[in-house]
Amino acid sequence: MTTESRLSMPLGETIYSLRAIRRFKPDPIPDSDLRDILEAGIRAPNGGNAQPWHFLAIRDPEIREELGALYHEAWWAKRKDEGIDGPEDIPPGKSPRRSAMRLANEFGKAPVIILVCATSKGQGAMGSVIPSVQNILLAARALGIGGTITTLHRQVEERVHRLLGIPETAQVVYCIPLGYPRGSFGSTTRKPLPEVCSYDRWDNPIT
Repeated sequence: MTTESRLSMPLGETIYSLRAIRRFKPDPIPDSDLRDILEAGIRAPNGGNAQPWHFLAIRDPEIREELGALYHEAWWAKRKDEGIDGPEDIPPGKSPRRSAMRLANEFGKAPVIILVCATSKGQGAMGSVIPSVQNILLAARALGIGGTITTLHRQVEERVHRLLGIPETAQVVYCIPLGYPRGSFGSTTRKPLPEVCSYDRWDNPIT
């Protein structure tokens, strides 16, 4: 069976049930499913078909643990840039920030972590790599696997490159933890279309 035929979930269902998944079961992702997800990634449109990407899928538990520690440091470095020094500065209760903090604590436990890299530095290569991320997340959703988009912080970049043997000329654009959800997929809450879309001019909202 081909990758194309295995990703048979209707596109509308896939898009409308795709949400950020930050809690994962420990169950491993089969190699065949991971390969299908990566195959979907390389089908993405990109500038001039230059394909300036490299997808690094981390499966080894020890490497994931080391990367998880670096991600945790990076997450808190970004919060410090925002004036947040610790968990006590994040309001209690259910919130995206609390959910992201939990992911930072558990990042290395995700069964697979995909680093989406550009093979050169600069906005051009980064822009050509970004569409592949949506393909990866949609393919994962079609296989019942969840994930979310995360980034690193300059404070840990050099150590991440060294840990994973990433060339100095390449850049990590996104990190995508993947796994079977602890919880469920489902509809998302978004602003009404007229609040974020317009025709012809900014001040002419869709009605």
